[in-house]
Amino acid sequence: MSDSHVRFDDIYLATEPYVRAVGQVRISTPGIGWKAAEGEAEALAGLSIPGLSLPGGVLALQREDLRRLQWQRMARGYGLRIYMKNGTVHRLDGFAAEDFDTLRDAARRLLHGLALETRDISTKGWNWGRTDFEGTTLTFRVDNRPMFDLPMACVSNTNLANKNEVSIELQPPRTKGLRRKGGPDELVEVRFYVPGTAAAAAAADKKTGSDADDDGEEAEADGEVSAASVFHDTIKERADLGQVSGDSIVQFAEVLCLTPRGRYSIDMFSHFLRLRGKTYDYKIPYENVQRLFLVPKPDELHMMFVVGLNPPIRQGQTRYPYLVLQFVRDEEAAVDLNFDADAAARRFEGSLRSHYDEPLYRIVSNVFRGVTDKRLVEGGAFRGYHGSQGIKASLKASEGTLYPLEKGFLFAPKPTLYIPHSEIASIVFSRVDASSTNKMRTFDLKLNMHGSQDYQFVSIN
Repeated sequence: MSDSHVRFDDIYLATEPYVRAVGQVRISTPGIGWKAAEGEAEALAGLSIPGLSLPGGVLALQREDLRRLQWQRMARGYGLRIYMKNGTVHRLDGFAAEDFDTLRDAARRLLHGLALETRDISTKGWNWGRTDFEGTTLTFRVDNRPMFDLPMACVSNTNLANKNEVSIELQPPRTKGLRRKGGPDELVEVRFYVPGTAAAAAAADKKTGSDADDDGEEAEADGEVSAASVFHDTIKERADLGQVSGDSIVQFAEVLCLTPRGRYSIDMFSHFLRLRGKTYDYKIPYENVQRLFLVPKPDELHMMFVVGLNPPIRQGQTRYPYLVLQFVRDEEAAVDLNFDADAAARRFEGSLRSHYDEPLYRIVSNVFRGVTDKRLVEGGAFRGYHGSQGIKASLKASEGTLYPLEKGFLFAPKPTLYIPHSEIASIVFSRVDASSTNKMRTFDLKLNMHGSQDYQFVSIN
């Protein structure tokens, strides 16, 4: 340590989750800087942290941009939370307890008297308290001390589970190179019980700029609504799930969805899409889209567009690993794409056209293929007795259509299944023998799988 700067070694940059990069922190009159140690900058590749320069791995925070400094207990010793005037929060952890006095004196002496606050974390283990919002972060407090934070940027959906219960579903942050399989355990849902009522005027203020659902959110006769609905609308507004802010590349309004059932509006942005319905709203990153299928229904009047998702979207305890959208085959549309929505959207100019004038199902499937960079699988060469690409069948008690494709079988709409050929051990046909005494009109098809449950499709003509 010298009069002109203060240095700390072996400090982790924890602004983004799952990042394990250690380096050196230096506090001087220009501001606060962090530099990755030798060989540690590789862990930062692909991140877009404000102020972080790559590939050197240097985080430079100017003194005039600093707003607050907080010291708190962390998993790796003690940590420093740095609040910027533009709303960004940086986190550095790995400090020792005895570093507090050195940090406090350095902030006062080198950073124009900026105070180092102490953030006292509640460790009581209580599950009741109150919630506060600071910017886009929800803080749960017990006895006026913070217990945990929920960043609204990670919220993928919220809904009213019942009159007094609000569920919040969390989407893991996008981190380049991270594989979910074998990765760390992640919190996927939090539920809050919110009793009591709130004034209708306050609820209206909360709903400004966000969509209001109709289920159980009407104002009561005495001018009050449930506090849970106010909390639910606040989450939607802070997480930007209801009213879409900013410009989208393209919007498809009131698309019929067979799974999950309902009509949803689809807003396509540069890195994710929003699925907005009357009750549920979803934020789905394009990297979650794994497969795309476009197949005709046997009635020859409708087309089904199937989107495979991993992880699946959820409605309560029900998971939906596939979206099944249905379109009228003869419905035409003219759509213009907005590549000026943001700078990131311009990367799609090579894979998308600026104007589409063709059947709506073709426009939607082509746009999904362009933004997700996934292959669009259409019906294969198989034709049934009546010339259709799929055959009607039943899986347990569910009726649907079985499509023999080039590399697997697709069953839709509910439950939606894709069974690759590589996972099938054998195929058994049963009830196929017809005689004068046993005139079978249908047969069964059983797929025996490698190490997983078998599938039996029955009542096939």
